[in-house]
Amino acid sequence: MDISDEQVLDNAGIRVTAVRLMVWRQVRHGFHDAFSLADLEAKMPTVDRSTLFRTLTLLAEAHLLHNIDDGSGSQKYCVCHLDDTRHCHGHVHLTCRQCHRTYCLTDVHIPSVPLPAGFVQEETEYVVKGICPTCAKKA
Repeated sequence: MDISDEQVLDNAGIRVTAVRLMVWRQVRHGFHDAFSLADLEAKMPTVDRSTLFRTLTLLAEAHLLHNIDDGSGSQKYCVCHLDDTRHCHGHVHLTCRQCHRTYCLTDVHIPSVPLPAGFVQEETEYVVKGICPTCAKKA
């Protein structure tokens, strides 16, 4: 059973406000792939940029979003897909070299990387650079 957007924020320890709820609804239901602050601004032109940025930061700190460095110079965000233990499971992202969109490949999990003794893994990003299906058809 899906829980309400308000409950998701509350469960994450985020005080629910009208703006936070609007932003969460937009990112949760309005984007299927990774998005930038500029993408969110385009969808929510009545909310100022600093409020959007602070809200995205809050959602990322609460592990509802994760940050993606796709090499574009623009921070991207993706809604976390929680596993049964309520942890954000890592998935691969593909950044298209032609249209510059970053796609979440939620069915492709990040492979385990064995680390030498003494190293502790805290997070992993896995970005593949290539061509998306839409751009491949145009070529």
